[in-house]
Amino acid sequence: MYYEYKPTETVRAQHGTTLRCKTWEAEAALRMLENNLDPAVSLVYDELIVYGGAGRAARNWKEYQTIVSTLKNLEADETMLVQSGKAVGVIRTWAHAPRVLIANSNIVPAWSTQEYFDELDKLGLMMYGQMTAGSWIYIATQGILQGTYETFAAVADKHFGGTLAGTVTITAGLGGMSGAQPLAVTMNDGVCLVIEPIDARVKQKVREGYVDEQARDLDHALELLAQYKQARQGWSIGLTGNAATVLPELLARGYKADIVTDQTSAHDLMDYIPEGDIEQVLQLRKDNPEEFKRQALASIVKHCQAIIDMQAGGAVALDYGNNLRGQAEKGGLRVRDEHGQFLYPGFVPGYIRPLFCEGKGPFRWAALSGDPQDILRIDRALLETFPDNQMLRRWIEKAQAKLPFIGLPARVCWLGYGEREKFGLVINDLVARGEVSAPIVIGRDHLDCGSVASPNRETEGMKDGSDAVADWPLLNALANTASGADWVSLHNGGGVGIGNSTHAGMVIVATGTPEKAERLRRVLTTDPGMGVFRHADAGYELAQRVAQERGVKILRI
Repeated sequence: MYYEYKPTETVRAQHGTTLRCKTWEAEAALRMLENNLDPAVSLVYDELIVYGGAGRAARNWKEYQTIVSTLKNLEADETMLVQSGKAVGVIRTWAHAPRVLIANSNIVPAWSTQEYFDELDKLGLMMYGQMTAGSWIYIATQGILQGTYETFAAVADKHFGGTLAGTVTITAGLGGMSGAQPLAVTMNDGVCLVIEPIDARVKQKVREGYVDEQARDLDHALELLAQYKQARQGWSIGLTGNAATVLPELLARGYKADIVTDQTSAHDLMDYIPEGDIEQVLQLRKDNPEEFKRQALASIVKHCQAIIDMQAGGAVALDYGNNLRGQAEKGGLRVRDEHGQFLYPGFVPGYIRPLFCEGKGPFRWAALSGDPQDILRIDRALLETFPDNQMLRRWIEKAQAKLPFIGLPARVCWLGYGEREKFGLVINDLVARGEVSAPIVIGRDHLDCGSVASPNRETEGMKDGSDAVADWPLLNALANTASGADWVSLHNGGGVGIGNSTHAGMVIVATGTPEKAERLRRVLTTDPGMGVFRHADAGYELAQRVAQERGVKILRI
């Protein structure tokens, strides 16, 4: 990790309007990199791990320092190239070209395995970029929260008459991303039990407001679940324990959950914590990684089997995306039916895909000023711009009431084709008029409508069978580069592990200038447009209708 290069002062994003770089675009990249590493945001600061098990912002502290120095000296017509967390060169491009191009964890397909990646990682040749960790646009748990909120709202609509009031959801994991689940359930008025093996993480999420209360033990948790379910009051309970132990115990007691899911880090066996005494298990990870992984896989099989059994008992079951089912299958568990379909669906094919067909996805922005008032001003503009969107209004009102700002103040909203362009220009105008105090970074998750190929998650069960076709995220990255994004990234393995996904990210900075307005028009049309292209091509009638209604140029003879 080259700890001798670790900054003496803790890394946090600079606030205000003083530039250390030669352009706001480079300054934005620097501040978002710093924000990813802020200890309030990152998972393991010392190792530059942001979230998702081992998702890093830079390869090591030495390379971090090189990236910082390069950004500070980058000219307005230069582009820094980053290879798996290491700045490897600067090229002369154009003022309207990206200031940063990033490629993380990409391995030739036949070699793209976790084992080969681990070898490269040990040699210092590569790092795992996850999704928004290595592309410097992570905004803490809020980043996934609205998508999780939208998912549980869709579950409520499909199964429970439009509300989760009076229902209990059981899930697992309280990492940087999975902390969204309990709050998303309560924002839909449901009761949630979330199981997490590391007690400090439970306490952290209670402090942050993502979990309402920590249970003393399972009996106490069940008392609380019954109390709040009967009251039809949204409430979340964190329980320190292991899902592979707790879920089978609930089944043995005959407990009936309404919904069961998870968001544990299962994509890399080194990040899934197996059953046993937590201190001994964590020590085993250091002393005997292979035995740790063997035990982790055995626990994943138990965990996944319990979800299947709860589904058989009447619970609505859905996978929330860290490849638990895929790993359980490797462990010998039958997780598919005779037609090859998973026994319980992923959240995208089960609930979110219609939004993807409209070009919708986790659009986000962050205030480089560090001033929460800038985000609140943009919130107001958002509701003024889309006055008839009641789901959006409900989300903003709940987010303002319940969501803490962690690191640089930020907001995420699911906006679709046409909406992103329209609102990007509104933000740029607010910057131009001085109604927000500094430029605004606009980006999105890599989990978006047209930027990812992930057969066990976002592109599971595509209508035309194109689940594993990775041309789409590659085209997304190329199209965003051509359209004038300020930094573009292309990663392997985010969300589900090395070799299991390809995905792209983009960021553009609203600086308030007319020139940037023109680039915002292009990028924020191109990017969600890829989602419409991808789903229309796959035969989804909704995407084809959206394309026709909104003027997306789908090519047909």
